[in-house]
Amino acid sequence: MRPDIRFLLGDEERSLRNIDPQMTVLDYLRLEERKSGTKEGCAEGDCGACTVIIGEPNGDEGMAYRTVNACIQFVPTLDGKQLLTVEHLKSKDGSLHPVQQAMVETHGSQCGFCTPGFVMSLYQLWLDGGEEDRGAINDALAGNLCRCTGYGPIIEAARNAGGVAANDTAEQKRRTDLAIRLTNMVKDGGTLAVEHAAGRYYAPRTSDELAALLVSHPDATVLAGGTDVGLWVTKMLKRLDPIIYIGDVADLKSVSETETSVTIGAGVTYSRAHDALGRVAADVGELVRRIGSRQIRNAGTVGGNIANGSPIGDMPPALIALGAKIVLRMGDVTRDVPLEEFFVSYGKQDRMPGEFVQSVIVPKPASGMTFKAYKISKRFDQDITAVLGAFAIRVADGKVAEFRAAFGGMAGTPMRAKKCEAALIGQDWNEASLSAAQLALASDFAPMTDMRASKEYRMLVAQNLLTKLFIETSAPDIATRLVGKEAALV
Repeated sequence: MRPDIRFLLGDEERSLRNIDPQMTVLDYLRLEERKSGTKEGCAEGDCGACTVIIGEPNGDEGMAYRTVNACIQFVPTLDGKQLLTVEHLKSKDGSLHPVQQAMVETHGSQCGFCTPGFVMSLYQLWLDGGEEDRGAINDALAGNLCRCTGYGPIIEAARNAGGVAANDTAEQKRRTDLAIRLTNMVKDGGTLAVEHAAGRYYAPRTSDELAALLVSHPDATVLAGGTDVGLWVTKMLKRLDPIIYIGDVADLKSVSETETSVTIGAGVTYSRAHDALGRVAADVGELVRRIGSRQIRNAGTVGGNIANGSPIGDMPPALIALGAKIVLRMGDVTRDVPLEEFFVSYGKQDRMPGEFVQSVIVPKPASGMTFKAYKISKRFDQDITAVLGAFAIRVADGKVAEFRAAFGGMAGTPMRAKKCEAALIGQDWNEASLSAAQLALASDFAPMTDMRASKEYRMLVAQNLLTKLFIETSAPDIATRLVGKEAALV
């Protein structure tokens, strides 16, 4: 095991020992490195003022860059990576970087508090070659909030900033050399083991090492992207000991696809899973796009969303409706569990101490099956779900031959609406059977009232989502989608 955290801060090597494994990257930058360009706004990954860029080796491409929220990222997760902040955009001659210059020319900053975060999101676009499409820019900036400038000038800056040319050989060489350098920094391999008075942190490199660690530490907190666990520290002030990080486990970061299914490792981020899940069904891809911000999707994982068992997690209802299953592992033993059976009750899952989610297997809809998913939230982008309905339906000769319906936000766990399903299967797909299915929902669920929605609202919305499904499958020429990237495709 290796005790020191090795990474690049810009181009400078860092090797940290005896550091609190729960220190956030934001606190490290501001308190230890005195780099105060990165700001704290919300301390929960919502406002984007703390946006930084993480770079890591990415095979033939050299380096892959992604924006993350420094306020909920723990310092040990930087091991083997490069950390870039707004200070690193400064050129040797003092001139502004193109994205900074574009912000100046479009008057994209007033008070300036949020500006470093916006600049880093624009910089990530620049590193990927630039962007002119308004929808793509909006998507990249959805996780950066501004209270005074307004987004128009910032979007204009994004369009004007340009980007790295695809044939820039000097940039390609820089990235290749950087990837080699980072790889060599941690080439001795083995598990990173941080020992500190405040707690322990382990980062295995293989699933075998992970399995052995969890057998030895069955009560450890398993950390993936930190988009939920990070808030346990910043908002709930929890002390987690030990932490076992799966983000460096190579064999948990793979996506494989066949003609009938997609298998997603537990360490795969939403951003990396997006395209494959979009090929399962367009609505699954759009659902992923609306999970948090790009910074959150660049860190959060599909496996973590499932393992935490939130009743309002966005992915489980869709995956349940598709008939997904998960692979659980403890030691050398694995078992497959239908996802709908994994969620036992609020805060409880069918997972034993020392057992971890290894992967999720998502079937593709069979021929003739239609899949639809609808997320209802107060904001369209980057908001927590009030109700989410997901449906897989096959209509043959005017009758409902197959039907699976799953909801989030309607109970203590994401779950199927089995009485609603029974009311439809074998029936004519018409308004009479639709009404019967809507009535059956009242027997499937007894939703609660909270700060996001009342129980009456939740039930009415769930019933209305069945109406939307009926319209989209029986009268597809009627427009039902007013916003969102997939609206024009429906």
